[in-house]
Amino acid sequence: MTEVRIADNLPDWVKDHVQRYLASDGADGHYWDASLGGGEGMIATLLLTTTGRKSGKPLILPLIYGRAGEGYCVIASKGGAPAHPAWFLNLQANPEVQVQVGADKFRARARVAEGAEREALWQQMVDIYAPYTKYQQATDRRIPVVVLDPL
Repeated sequence: MTEVRIADNLPDWVKDHVQRYLASDGADGHYWDASLGGGEGMIATLLLTTTGRKSGKPLILPLIYGRAGEGYCVIASKGGAPAHPAWFLNLQANPEVQVQVGADKFRARARVAEGAEREALWQQMVDIYAPYTKYQQATDRRIPVVVLDPL
């Protein structure tokens, strides 16, 4: 893969998190202090690399994750903003992504969970990071639950 970039508009603490994760091959950065975002304790994060729908360039960011069968799930919350996050729009345009969980790196296909699967994964993720409930209350859009199925 070509050189991956961290989006310029991310807060410095997020950029630092990604840099530590990459530099340590996941040893430092896999767990994130959720109190920084209103949660509790140390929570596992993965690195998701999408392809920019406009730029065509790979973009990377850390996301809280849960398990979804053989894969993982993430929440496209954008803190309850009215619009979907850019990374979600990117994977809608190109669902093939790169994922790093700790030191494990793999290709995956992203899809939006629906129905009973979505409800079960949403509850799992709220149990991991309770602020997702407030994020959903803050927006009229239905926050997507994204499953990352390994290829």
